[in-house]
Amino acid sequence: MTPPPIFDELVGQPDAVATLSRAVEAAGAIVRGEVPDAAGQQAMTHAWLFTGPPGSGRSVAARTFAAALQCPEGGCGRCQACHTALGGTHADVRFVVPEGLSIAVGEMRALVLRAASSPTQGRWQVLLVEDADRLTEAAGNALLKAVEEPPPRTVFLLCTPSTHPDDISVTIRSRCRVVPLRQPPADAIAAVLHRRDGIDEQTATWAAAASQGHVGRARRLARDPQARTRRDAVLAVPRRLTGIGAAFDAASALIEAAEAEAAASVVETDAKERAALETALGAGGTGKGAAGAARGSAGQLKDLERRQKSRATRAQRDSLDRALVDLAGFYRDVLVHSFAAGVDPVHGDVDELAEAAAGKWPAESALRRLEAVLECRVAIEANVKPRIAVEAMMLALWRG
Repeated sequence: MTPPPIFDELVGQPDAVATLSRAVEAAGAIVRGEVPDAAGQQAMTHAWLFTGPPGSGRSVAARTFAAALQCPEGGCGRCQACHTALGGTHADVRFVVPEGLSIAVGEMRALVLRAASSPTQGRWQVLLVEDADRLTEAAGNALLKAVEEPPPRTVFLLCTPSTHPDDISVTIRSRCRVVPLRQPPADAIAAVLHRRDGIDEQTATWAAAASQGHVGRARRLARDPQARTRRDAVLAVPRRLTGIGAAFDAASALIEAAEAEAAASVVETDAKERAALETALGAGGTGKGAAGAARGSAGQLKDLERRQKSRATRAQRDSLDRALVDLAGFYRDVLVHSFAAGVDPVHGDVDELAEAAAGKWPAESALRRLEAVLECRVAIEANVKPRIAVEAMMLALWRG
């Protein structure tokens, strides 16, 4: 069968597209009141788990699937149902996108309760949880109860890096159909950037390789000069490590750059949220009771500040992780030259520097440096303070 046009958004995922296309066809039959055949009954289920590495398109797959379920044509990509589902404004598609470090139980209980209602437009009620690996234990239990006893015509779409128990509980995973996504090949990403975004072929090819399989990052690198500048600064780190003092300076520069990027990404959202809350609480009012309302608003403003601080912390860690992935790619290129592997470099624009480093360092030293970067990522994920983890990494890179 020919996949619905909306799945063109999924880059380099033919197996996932085929699975989701069959499910959409079976879901359409259910909506029409038809009884699907045996294959159709197996194709559609009430709970789905999208897994894959960062940039593989987990959330894109879930969003396009949600849109296809709501579309009268099964995913045309042009109608109002498709546009509103993809844009997050469809009345029957509810998104859980964590802004902080975790998804709280209160938020999950409220969403599960709303998802239990009948669809307002006669098709499906969809609850989509991006980064379901951030569910607290209590929030996971609230979701599990709903998945175990699903309301009719309600579909749960969860996105996690893997099916490992650290990412999703075994009980929730056992009740979901898993859709594994792979890292898309660079040529597929480049083709999409050129065809859909109008980026010239040379830039698209470079950005696709430099992004290491992350579609969103490839688009930012191709379009945003500041993203390219930040990447250049990260790739200059190996040349700056001339001593202990330089290692600590490099660590500070990397942390400060991540903080600046994170602050820039959330400042506008924070300001809008605070202004909207203050307006809702009667800020600037002079009528009777205004003073009392102002006193009563302090707790809500403090709660907003707490959530914004949590979101800023997550944004900083995400920014820092992107920098570490770029740095790991450089040491990977050094190893490629050390072993004359004959594969394409990740960072083609600084490949001469990687080749020179391979001539200077033993292969074991390059491997130790690569491992130091990867260990830093693991440490930060385990809640080691980023500055301590990055300083330890820089010292390991300097020592080799």
